[in-house]
Amino acid sequence: MDFDALIALARKQRQQPEVLISIPKDWSQGRTVFGGLSAAMLYSAAKEYIEVDRPLRSMTTSFVGPLLFDVPFQISVEIVREGKNVSQVLARAIQDDKNCVLTQLCFAKARQSKTAVDNNDQHNMTIPEKAKFIPNIPKVTPKFLQHYELSIDAGGLPFTGKKSSHYYGWMRFKKPPQEISEAHIISMIDAWPPTLIQQLRWPAPASTISWNLEFIYPHRTLAPSDWFAYKEDTRQAADGYGHTEATIWDNHGEVIALSRQTTAVFD
Repeated sequence: MDFDALIALARKQRQQPEVLISIPKDWSQGRTVFGGLSAAMLYSAAKEYIEVDRPLRSMTTSFVGPLLFDVPFQISVEIVREGKNVSQVLARAIQDDKNCVLTQLCFAKARQSKTAVDNNDQHNMTIPEKAKFIPNIPKVTPKFLQHYELSIDAGGLPFTGKKSSHYYGWMRFKKPPQEISEAHIISMIDAWPPTLIQQLRWPAPASTISWNLEFIYPHRTLAPSDWFAYKEDTRQAADGYGHTEATIWDNHGEVIALSRQTTAVFD
């Protein structure tokens, strides 16, 4: 089942709140569903409740427990508050009566304002001709990566004992979708491995605990086959936890999203 088919199931939640969804193994990340997919599905379900002139401004996702693949789960959506300009929504992935993924989303319409600050952050990476990432290693490479293309410009491969703790590079879908939406971008951003595992010499579990993502508007129309630039730096790491910040650009060099994550490494 491809990404768009799974997103379509999530969007049906409003008409069929009792519907159960099962994610196939090819979207797995270890024993759980790929976090970028589950966050994108919760966003897509929540978006169905919101007026079209209110784009997603920010979302904060907590991965509170394992969301297992091949096991049915349900999406719950709650409108926390809907004001004149801003809608606040809470979405949950519930499996076996347990909350597995929670996300709070803020949708807000554009307004006229005398305030304006341009984001002029830039990168100096060249758009790649093809992907350049890790090979498919059984029981090491997450299965969901087969759906994406990543090209590392700076940073070490996972589990190679490097001293670096950043990833700079490019990302896109291996099979271009019909169109690129916020859901696609959400999933791509989370496709990168945790920055800290390149410092390990042997495979070890690592997972995101919480994730804050902000979208920047306005931006140009995005094409399905576009590469998106990505720069993620570790701000601090200790006691088995790391804190990272990332910037995402379109292929015109304009910033479209900002990301912050707290990750745990179980080495």
